[in-house]
Amino acid sequence: MTNEATNELVKLSAADMAAKIKAGEVSSRELVDAHLEVIESAEPSIKAFLKVSGDVAREQADAFDAKTAEEKAQLPELAGVPIAIKDMIVTKGIETTAASKILEGWVPPYDATVIEKLKAAGMPILGKTNLDEFAQGSSTEHSAYQTTHNPWDTERVPGGSGGGSASAVAAFEAPLALGTDTGGSIRQPGALTGTVGVKPTYGGVSRFGAIAMASSLDQIGPVSRTVLDSALLQEIIGGHDRRDSTSIPEGPRPMVAAAREGAKRDLKGMKVGLIKELGGDGYQPGVEARFNDAVKKLEEMGAEIVEVSCPHFEYSLGAYYIIMPSEVSSNLARYDGMRYGLRVMPPADVPQTAANMMAYTREAGFGDEVKRRIILGTYALSAGYYDAWYGSAQKVRTLIIQDFHNAFEKADVLVSPTSPSTAFKFGEKMNDPLAMYMNDIATIPANLAGVPAMSIPAGLSDDGLPVGFQFIAPQQRDEVMYKPAAALEAALDEAWGGPIWQSMKTPWLNAAE
Repeated sequence: MTNEATNELVKLSAADMAAKIKAGEVSSRELVDAHLEVIESAEPSIKAFLKVSGDVAREQADAFDAKTAEEKAQLPELAGVPIAIKDMIVTKGIETTAASKILEGWVPPYDATVIEKLKAAGMPILGKTNLDEFAQGSSTEHSAYQTTHNPWDTERVPGGSGGGSASAVAAFEAPLALGTDTGGSIRQPGALTGTVGVKPTYGGVSRFGAIAMASSLDQIGPVSRTVLDSALLQEIIGGHDRRDSTSIPEGPRPMVAAAREGAKRDLKGMKVGLIKELGGDGYQPGVEARFNDAVKKLEEMGAEIVEVSCPHFEYSLGAYYIIMPSEVSSNLARYDGMRYGLRVMPPADVPQTAANMMAYTREAGFGDEVKRRIILGTYALSAGYYDAWYGSAQKVRTLIIQDFHNAFEKADVLVSPTSPSTAFKFGEKMNDPLAMYMNDIATIPANLAGVPAMSIPAGLSDDGLPVGFQFIAPQQRDEVMYKPAAALEAALDEAWGGPIWQSMKTPWLNAAE
């Protein structure tokens, strides 16, 4: 395959790649080889992958290509299309580290449920993507191994924690990826890299095999370049799993049908709620301008725009940064150097006790941000502070859930900007954790309430960087956000003369031509 043909192929949507496979115009192996070629060219400047599993992907692609036409017809639409996996998700036989030194070298003996489903669907795994250590961060600067760069401007962050998955998809290193979203870790990188990022309803996608950060908030979800691609992927990975006690018994919603319906750009009868508390002060002017432009597009397509108030959203950041570290403190207690992962023995002049071994292991194995959150969580859960901090935060969470319930009585779907700003430069917020935490102000409420949410590109800000537009739907009604999202995507593509990524400079592709 020529370089020009490779570049043309990797820029297709996943749905279009699948159509070419079905038509016999391209094989799964050719798709895998094309993406591995881009990965080799792009990684020196993007650094999206912690581990590239080229041999595994080729083997899986060859196995798919060897199937009969009848066997292929039984598989989901995306069969044969390759995918990248956030390194927070367990993959059998492929090193899984959560971007932490404490898990360096750990090769899982089993697959996460979502990985089992991808393999059953015939989707080759290209590799494991970078993240903030244990998914704790908003910039992917907290990885223990490397810093991922934003393809739009390699001097800027790609967002976090799932910056690796978002950058891989934005840079055409992969057509699809999986991420995990605890407080916006799929949607916020989506906004900063111009990709589509979806957080499904809590429990809608099995968390079995997702390394736990904050169990009541974590959710695996799709990363893609189009709304339809995310819908196709979410229908594959969704559904009940008896191994996950929080898994919803019902199967996936009709998201693909909703996305295809939305592409017709008819939103008559739909009420879109503008969340009063997630706009105005604190948002970059360019972000606000693109958001307002997008709302007008929704109105032009027949949607009725109403303002809704969610008065307790202003407390969501505070509640989240008590609940999440508390669960982090509990979940990360298992990394003690005893059973798996890193083990650091005390120096010879220090008593060789289990307690000292644990202390030295955790000191060497965890990064600063992880330690910060463990300390915060341990404090919030400690005797004398539990009711004042953790108990109060859970009460606020209940009020936020009620806010959503009230808002959805007035609107079918809620909208807001995804992130207050476009991608910021490396180091800009590293020394100010509170400024970093503010990046999640618009995404956190959906995690606290367990409702589905999605970020799609809303165009480019005045600085030439992508802006994200967030849709939020009622719990277990994920399809409701797919229709207006697909409609807005189609309208914006027309207004911008095509997808916004067409204006992104891609020297790693152009250099190969």
